[in-house]
Amino acid sequence: MKKDTKEIDYIYKYTRENAIQDGVLIDATSLAKEAGFKWPVALTSAVWTDCVEWSQNDGTQDEKGRLWDVLFMGFLAIRKNQGTYLIYRVKNRTRITRPSTVGLKIVAGPGDNGEPVITIMFPGES
Repeated sequence: MKKDTKEIDYIYKYTRENAIQDGVLIDATSLAKEAGFKWPVALTSAVWTDCVEWSQNDGTQDEKGRLWDVLFMGFLAIRKNQGTYLIYRVKNRTRITRPSTVGLKIVAGPGDNGEPVITIMFPGES
């Protein structure tokens, strides 16, 4: 017996916008445009926590400067390379350690409506 189309269960769709609202992704588009990006840019919450998040109690750095470093180094990596994703490195100082180099991955893909978007994540994230 054929099902009536009104009885079809739809799969739940978790969009990029949902991820931004939930804090899974952090929108960095505004500063990313200043750094040279043409498409919307978001960072995973893990990258934000490890490479951007900073309080005044942690020292002389600030979040905007740390975000700028992540974005601008990513922009330079894109200018040197082509493809749907690439790995680049940025110097990162944590609250506990001295500056170290961290590998980040930039992925270009379709947004919620098929538009091009960029996501910056750790190499092990997807």
